[in-house]
Amino acid sequence: MSEKITTHEFARRLGVQANTVRRALCVQGHYLGLRPVKLPNGRLLWSAVEVEAFINGEKQEGQGAAV
Repeated sequence: MSEKITTHEFARRLGVQANTVRRALCVQGHYLGLRPVKLPNGRLLWSAVEVEAFINGEKQEGQGAAV
């Protein structure tokens, strides 16, 4: 299993508040083209590899957003 990070850590790396990420996910179904894994307890985990690729400009918004 690849490394996963929490919504709080994801938001911190992007320089936004966690509620911004949660709101966009509820309204749009993704945040900047990234989608988390939702655990049975309701927590969200984001792929650390995808987040780093996005930060480094290797992944553009909407690119590869799985349904």
